Amino acid sequence: MLDIELVPNPSLAPAQGVLMMLLLGAISLGVAFYVKSKLVKNTHDFIVAGRKLGFGFGVAGLISVWTWAMAVMMSAAMTYNFGLSGLWWFTVPNGLAVIAVIPFAKQLREKMPHGYTMGEFVSSRFDNAKLARIVVTVGLIFGSLIEIIINLKGTSLVISTVFGMSQTAVAIVAIAIVLAYSMLGGLWASMCTSTLTTLFITVPASVVLMAVLSYLGGPTPLWEAVADKGPELLSVTRADVPAAFGITLALGLLTATLAGQSFWQIVWGLKAKEVGRSFLWAGAWFYPIPICLGILGLVGIALNVDLATNLNNDAAAVGPFVISHIGLPSWLVYSYVFVILSACYSTMDGALASLSSLAAIDVIKPIAPQIQEKSLLKFTRTSMLIAAVIALGVVISGVDFVTIVLTTYAIRTAILVPLMLAIFWRKMTAGGFIWGTVAAIVVGMPLRMALGELPGTLIILAISTVVPIVMSLPNTRLFDYDSLKQVKDL
Repeated sequence: MLDIELVPNPSLAPAQGVLMMLLLGAISLGVAFYVKSKLVKNTHDFIVAGRKLGFGFGVAGLISVWTWAMAVMMSAAMTYNFGLSGLWWFTVPNGLAVIAVIPFAKQLREKMPHGYTMGEFVSSRFDNAKLARIVVTVGLIFGSLIEIIINLKGTSLVISTVFGMSQTAVAIVAIAIVLAYSMLGGLWASMCTSTLTTLFITVPASVVLMAVLSYLGGPTPLWEAVADKGPELLSVTRADVPAAFGITLALGLLTATLAGQSFWQIVWGLKAKEVGRSFLWAGAWFYPIPICLGILGLVGIALNVDLATNLNNDAAAVGPFVISHIGLPSWLVYSYVFVILSACYSTMDGALASLSSLAAIDVIKPIAPQIQEKSLLKFTRTSMLIAAVIALGVVISGVDFVTIVLTTYAIRTAILVPLMLAIFWRKMTAGGFIWGTVAAIVVGMPLRMALGELPGTLIILAISTVVPIVMSLPNTRLFDYDSLKQVKDL
């Protein structure tokens, strides 16, 4: 039994939380100013970095974009809720979801070298079918917006838990900071700041975990204390975990990468030869991060942290609560907070950059194809501001972290198979793409609410698979993927 009293650290005050947010924001803002002056000359540079991203920027950018609030907070939450099975089902699909993008990314980077967005691809793939483009664009905008919401919620949760600030105040300050530097440099700013924040995420995370284990007397006392709560907590084969969240999360993660504009923006921003290995190394190097921070969930179990009393019924707060209440030196608490802020900031700026490309290519250009360069760039930045305001409103509403993640991932699963078929199956039709996606959401989501997480998610997946295949099988016009090379740069 671990005999440790959980008490607040009296030296942690709201002003320190604000200073930490401002410090990381100032670093990112400085990088963004440099990037804007040296690298961003037009909208093309702003949204795909001139297609000049190399292996280093690619790997660091992908890790940083994918290491969001989910990786650093939900990993601990799922471990706290389900033990090692929760950590297993959270961590393994995460890295695989990045690696699984490789064949799709290489296919489109080769066949459509001058692409910008998946909406543009769908439009070209289905002979300028407007409804198909609208469906995928709405889905991509929704996905990017959700990334901002989740990470803004994560920022609010950690700062409020550690420093005692109101979540509303934290959300306002955080979104203003990220918006300020994101609007300067677009994808170049996102990749440069992401490379820096990848260092901020990986090194402190391992230091903090080692400090926590040392404070507890090593891993053995922790292991024994968790075992006393129930042997199932140390098993990775619990049968209830896949149904509770594992399968929904795994499918949602794959959809988040395959149908996430943040990733496709990097695909088209990378040098063509770097696409495959950048995604492979990013997926592999990602794993230590959620494993390190997920162990904090076991600490929460061992120390009897109560979900209602201590965490306000939001399990994602278990990591910040443990770190700030077990008596660690303040500098270690600051290190942990810096990890969370780095993860959240980098994903929010990546999502804002992706929204700017969606606004430019899939919304503004189709409406006003002759728009002037300066006006186009202004509209892309305005889209960032609109997204930030919407995200802030959702976070202020108070919805809990895990509910946001699982609900939105179930919705995003609807587009997974139709998009995969569009990329590789020559018989796929616009009707199959549209109605497979729409039917999966309209029919599947109410059934998910009625039947539960696992049955509902499988129904969504089944509908989005069967409808496109049945509608497209009679098609005799086979699509020529080489025709995508006709798409040109802005």
